[in-house]
Amino acid sequence: MVAAGVAHAQAQIDQPAPAFSATTADGKTLTLDSLNGKTVVLEWTNHDCPYVKKHYGSGNIPALQKDATGKGVVWLQVISSAPGQQGYVDGPTAIKLNQERGAAPTNTLLDPSGQIGKAYGAQTSPHLFIINPQGVLVYKGGIDSIATAKVDDIAKADPYVKTALRELAAGKKVTQANTRPYGCSIKYGS
Repeated sequence: MVAAGVAHAQAQIDQPAPAFSATTADGKTLTLDSLNGKTVVLEWTNHDCPYVKKHYGSGNIPALQKDATGKGVVWLQVISSAPGQQGYVDGPTAIKLNQERGAAPTNTLLDPSGQIGKAYGAQTSPHLFIINPQGVLVYKGGIDSIATAKVDDIAKADPYVKTALRELAAGKKVTQANTRPYGCSIKYGS
């Protein structure tokens, strides 16, 4: 169902992003190769995580998604929670959750085996990765600089992902390309 091109080496900044083929929430297959020429955001998510709830409940991540996709960025949520683990959902449930939260990703990738998450070294939800139109990883890390589940901290935080997308769109090198992710651990299977 899910295959990762580079199963053992984790994604590295300024290197080609690990290839993948995944089933989407709407039952289609999506490959990273099919997105060549586009900026891609991978957002690891778990709807039950308080840190994810902070960014969705406040409207922060949905606003980022809408802004980015409005500029042609492909925003992919990735759910790497294993069956029976916190955050695991099937496709229809993922779609319903996004509707309820006002989320606007381009699509949602189901990664119950954790192959994509492990290929990228995804550690937390949220954990974000940005791939440039040439297929090179240019950002990996936290959504912002304040590692709390408090909504009030969003306005005070350095918005790493927003800044990285703005720099990339302007043709600049991402100045803070590797930041510390924070959130709930990814609930990989054994």
